[in-house]
Amino acid sequence: MNTKRIVITQHDLDRLRTVVNDAAALRTRDDLAGLIRELDRALIVEPHEVPGDVVTMNSKVQLADVETADQMEISLVFPNDTDSVEGAVSILAPVGTAIIGYRAGDTVEWPTPSGTRTLRIERVIFQPEAAGEWDL
Repeated sequence: MNTKRIVITQHDLDRLRTVVNDAAALRTRDDLAGLIRELDRALIVEPHEVPGDVVTMNSKVQLADVETADQMEISLVFPNDTDSVEGAVSILAPVGTAIIGYRAGDTVEWPTPSGTRTLRIERVIFQPEAAGEWDL
């Protein structure tokens, strides 16, 4: 479980709370508990205050599996955008919840059926806030 305080914008927080509320009607609340915990402990900042190496919504990131060194690139998106973005991972997916608000160089972990998985955020390839795109 991650214990570091994450960084998130008020805009993303508002949209993610809506996602959680909408998803709660379709899923058990336990499925959303990890995301709710992350949002509850987040440091809320203005979009222009987000460091460029923080994973925000609609960011494209390079991840490395700590155990295998396998690399992957994903885009962290809202659930409705998973079909329209290449390499998209929903914020409701375990890896999506695990990386939101963390920075390049951070490691994140979460339980899977086969054991705990640990990824390192190698770099943030694209972040909307750094590109001046604050309303995505």
